[in-house]
Amino acid sequence: MTERTGAAAGAESLPDDGGGGAVVNLGDGWESDDGAGRRPEDEAGRGIVTAFGQTMKTLRLRVGMEREEFGKRLGYSASTIAAFEQGRRIPSPRTIDRADEVLGADGLLCVWKEQVERAQYPVFFQGMAGLEKEAIELLSYDTLVVKGLLQTEEYMRELLAMRRPVLDQETIEQRVAARLARQDIFDRWPAPLLSFVVDESVLRRRYGGKDVLRGQLEHLHLIGQKRNVEIQVMQLDCEESAGVDGPFTVVTRKDGKKFVYVEAQGTSTLQTDPEQAALAAARYGIIRSQALTSRESLEFIEGLLGEL
Repeated sequence: MTERTGAAAGAESLPDDGGGGAVVNLGDGWESDDGAGRRPEDEAGRGIVTAFGQTMKTLRLRVGMEREEFGKRLGYSASTIAAFEQGRRIPSPRTIDRADEVLGADGLLCVWKEQVERAQYPVFFQGMAGLEKEAIELLSYDTLVVKGLLQTEEYMRELLAMRRPVLDQETIEQRVAARLARQDIFDRWPAPLLSFVVDESVLRRRYGGKDVLRGQLEHLHLIGQKRNVEIQVMQLDCEESAGVDGPFTVVTRKDGKKFVYVEAQGTSTLQTDPEQAALAAARYGIIRSQALTSRESLEFIEGLLGEL
């Protein structure tokens, strides 16, 4: 098995020939927020973000609109607009759509969306972010925190605020925007099959307090009712679990290839070995069989909400 570091984990770097290997990053954790802090945009993406910001500024000046007015139309302060234009902050896809509309850009800003969105993530996570967009199936087992795709904005902010070393506010805002953008997977069509098994302990931890947990549980209950989504709970009193090695995610791409993504203590791995991916998928199947059914799990979540 081969190992490649950091930059090799971009979406374009994933193998198409079925070869084995793992893309290993010894940097910042992303999904579970376990690693040391770093800027969401790596060096490779900063040029793209800067060029986008300059384009947006040029279009704003062309229509004679001040930053204050532009900010009001988008729901941001003038200082935030300046951060967008100077490439210091990355707008969400929805913000780009709105900016294009307000400036009458006829799609000139929208064409940047994919590249700008990719620049929101560390280089090593861009491969996983790209796979999420192409996924026909995503399987996730979590034992530490609710998976990023399922997190409410309040829950995200609380987790990011707990990071050590601490993150600056600008980085927190960028990471929240990036994580929220990934949740478009729930509204995509054709709808991918999404399965999440969550350890009961995760659903009982009051990160950020009772109100934050209540909102998160309500969100899980709502998402779990989507026809293409199954949320299952692994109860604490379950005497057997095939998930003792910890959390992981298995993604199946449109061409049928499977990939495994794992994070732990500042190290992330995108496993590309077909054998390892197949074993992880099989292991996930056993985990699902040991957890509550999706219907039982929704009832269990309702019970947790009743306890708050």
